[in-house]
Parts: sequence; structure tokens; C-alpha cells
Amino acid sequence: MSSRSTYFEGANHFRIDHQIIYPITGNNYQNSNAGEDLIHRLKPILDASHTRNRKRSPPDSECFPGTREKPIQEIIIWSQSGKTMRIYTQEAVIGHPEEHTIINTPHIYWLHGFAGCGKSSISLEVAKIFAKSGCLLASYFFFRGAGDRGTMERFTVTLASQLVAAIPATAPLVEAAVKAQPGLVTGDVSLATQLDLLLLSPFQAVVEAGILEEAVARGPFLIVIDGLDECEDKSGVEELIDHMLDFFENHPTIPLRVFIASRVEQHIRGRLEVDGVRLGDLNSHWPREDIETFLQGSFQAVAKRDRVIRAYVQAHGKWPTRLNMDELVEHVGESFVLASTTFKFIIQPATEEDPSTPMERLPLTLRMNGLDTLYAQTLTRSQHLLHFRHIISTITLLETPLPIAGIAELLEIEELTNKAM
Repeated sequence: MSSRSTYFEGANHFRIDHQIIYPITGNNYQNSNAGEDLIHRLKPILDASHTRNRKRSPPDSECFPGTREKPIQEIIIWSQSGKTMRIYTQEAVIGHPEEHTIINTPHIYWLHGFAGCGKSSISLEVAKIFAKSGCLLASYFFFRGAGDRGTMERFTVTLASQLVAAIPATAPLVEAAVKAQPGLVTGDVSLATQLDLLLLSPFQAVVEAGILEEAVARGPFLIVIDGLDECEDKSGVEELIDHMLDFFENHPTIPLRVFIASRVEQHIRGRLEVDGVRLGDLNSHWPREDIETFLQGSFQAVAKRDRVIRAYVQAHGKWPTRLNMDELVEHVGESFVLASTTFKFIIQPATEEDPSTPMERLPLTLRMNGLDTLYAQTLTRSQHLLHFRHIISTITLLETPLPIAGIAELLEIEELTNKAM
């Protein structure tokens, strides 16, 4: 008896037929095969995938066109293990596919790096590329302080919901498992059991049934997990990694890959620095050129719509100057977060409290010492905004962080919910 038979022992009144697979990923869970009732029972987190509204559900980060090409291509090449394929990466930028042959590649890829170096942006881009090719099984972006998105409580049911949407043939298997063990959706069983019955075994079953032959011909399916260090349940993270490693060791040929992005924290590092994991150090990819590309493109774009900048350029020539740009790139170092925040600070509109122009604020930022000084300056300029003092005092006094929508609900500020601040 195969392992998948024991997982669904006692389940009945379902069948797996050959059918056309219509890959649907992200938050679009509704389809005729999966059934709305099953999705309602699973209760997935709707704003955890790569398709979420990033303005309301951070992190709000994405790769600027023409940046991070090398690490993204390395991830894609890793995922297509065991075959020669034409790899398409950021087609509008690269324009030419490349052929690569990879064998015996680990099923798990861990991309690590310091805070603000662009891990979430790369995770988003990877998820979008695989969704476009029809090979994205699921994506999940952890975020500390964002309710259930910062825990393991609804992680597996969320992935399972995306699974049945991407591969409708798994729906009867997931439904049978839920009927047999209601604790799968209430969190009253172990994380390993949830992963087996709601995610891994249904996928394995349809693979063994030959339903995915055409889809698998394009390459293995991928699960993207971003910000694993943002999960507050450290023991749950360890259980997730251990179980995934055991599963892939027992099923070395299954066409499934898991991409994980996180900072280096001991409970993660201790589990992932093993032979069954491909390690990717984002710190080894010097981002100076990418950061310069981002800053130059961003300044050029804002100059087209900002009349103050346009008037300055007409009177004085190019801005920022080559010297300005070199100093700015040197100042932000390797941090995309600092580069993005600095740019937003420089080009923000003048106010009565601070009538300075972008040209005057640029040299000011070069004297600021990192994000702390920049955030302090930004908060100082924001004191006139509606609800500012109530929001800041609430954030300060909260014992447990709340997401933006949670703060808005607590303070009964409808505008904050709608505009996502």
C-alpha cells in the first residue's frame, strides 16, 4: 500500500479523474471544481499571498525593472532541476531565454540576507514569474504583527486553499481529509499532520495518478514562503522545516520545490544549513548597480510630473547631478529599504511646516544617520496630519502590534482603513 493510501484511509465518495488543469494562484480561490464550501471551511488568510493589496497588507515592496536579475535567475534555474529548459526571467528586461541543465538539486532553496536588502521583492517577483507560467502552487508572505499572518495558525489551510484552486483535482482529497478530521481546520492537530493531509499528500496523489503530466512537463511546481523570520511561532517554523525536509527525503522525485526567504535567525539557520537545502546569500550580490538603477529611474519618473523639479531642471540642468547620485548611492549602502525611504522623503510635497523643495532635502538626507534619523524627520513633518497623535500614541501603548486595519478599527477611523495610510 502506498503512503498516500494510508493518508486517506476511510475516505470515500470521491474520485480522481483526468481533467484539464487551469492554474489559478494567489487569492483567486473560487472555481467550479474546488467548491466554495471547502474554501469557507478552510478559512484561508486572503491577504497572505503575492496577489494581496500590498498597500494594506505589507510588505509593500517589488523589484524595480532591471534590478535583481541575477539572484532571480539563479532561483529559477534551481527550480528547473533535472532537465534542460529555456528559462524566461523578467522577459521585458532580459529579452532572451537561456538554456541550462541542472541535476540533483535540493528541493528547498533558502535565500537569506539582512533586513531591507530586497528579499521580499525577490519573493514577489519569483511568485509572479511562476504564476505566469502556471507552475506556482502557492505563496505565503509572513508579516510580524499582522494578526494570523505572523503565526502558523492558518498557514497550512491558506496554502491548501491555493492548492485546490491551482489544481482542482486535489479538492476532493482535501475535502475528504477535512471531513475525516475536522481538527485540520481548527488547529487541533499537529502542523505536520496538517501539511500531510491538506497539502503534500493531495499533491502527491494527483501526481501519481498522472493528472499533472502536461503541467509538470513545464517544470516542477513551486511554493514561495517569504519572511519566515517574521513568524512569531519559532517551534512551528522548526516543525515546518523538519517536516518538509523529511518529506523530500522520502519522495526525492516529486515535482515540487519550496523557496524560502528570511533573515538569518538561529532557529531557521540551524534547520536549513543542511545538505537538503540550496543556500542563497543575497548579501553576496552587491546591489549598488541595482540601487543606482532604482534611484535614477525613480527620480526621472517623478521629474516628469513634479513642476517644481521640472522648473529647477530647466533653470539649472540635470538633477540629481552625477555627484549627487554617487553620494546618495554611497549613503544608502546595500539597503533597498533605506534607498526607497530616502527617495520618498526627498520628493514628498512641501507643507506649511516644511516648505523645503526636493533639491533642498537631498543634501539634508546625506547628513542623516540611517533609518532612525530619517524616520524621526518624517514623523516631525507629519504631525499636522489628521489623527496623527492618536495613531502614534496607540502604537506606542499597544502591548501587541496591530496591522493598519486593526488600528483603524480600534480608533474607529474609517479613512485609515480605506486609504491604508
